[in-house]
Amino acid sequence: MISQDLSVALIGMPAVGKSTVGVLLAKQLGYEFLDTDIVIQTRENMTLAQIIKKKGLKGFLDIEAGYLLGLGSKRQVISTGGSVIYREQAMYHLKKNATVIYLHADLPTLLNRLSDLEVRGVAIDPSSSIDALYKERAPLYDKFCDIKIACGQKLPGQVAADIAAALADQI
Repeated sequence: MISQDLSVALIGMPAVGKSTVGVLLAKQLGYEFLDTDIVIQTRENMTLAQIIKKKGLKGFLDIEAGYLLGLGSKRQVISTGGSVIYREQAMYHLKKNATVIYLHADLPTLLNRLSDLEVRGVAIDPSSSIDALYKERAPLYDKFCDIKIACGQKLPGQVAADIAAALADQI
């Protein structure tokens, strides 16, 4: 179906379904599933929100990039944190090892899905808004992705099927 050497990495805004879709896609492809947010929380022994509070936004982004740079396994579906695109070196490392899929949802859908950003551990400047974050990140997701998948109104299983079909088309 896809190259045996590459993993698949999911990028996109918080609440687009990267983790949920990632599990389904991993099962469909017969790949291992890895959620970088869970790896960070487990290894740092803190929630994302606690890391951001303790280390600051820049410190969190540096920690996130460090974990991403440590990835290298093959045949994984990797669900990344929404802020992963802020560190170019980490993204180029990811692109070298994975087909990068941008799960895209429009702003109204995201506003409907996102509730408490602080509790969720979203890497956002406290003075910013979801609207501003979306406008800031969308061009970066577009820059780094190999494939863009619309997922706003679709069920996770359909999104996973769309990704599998798009990957098959790339062979």
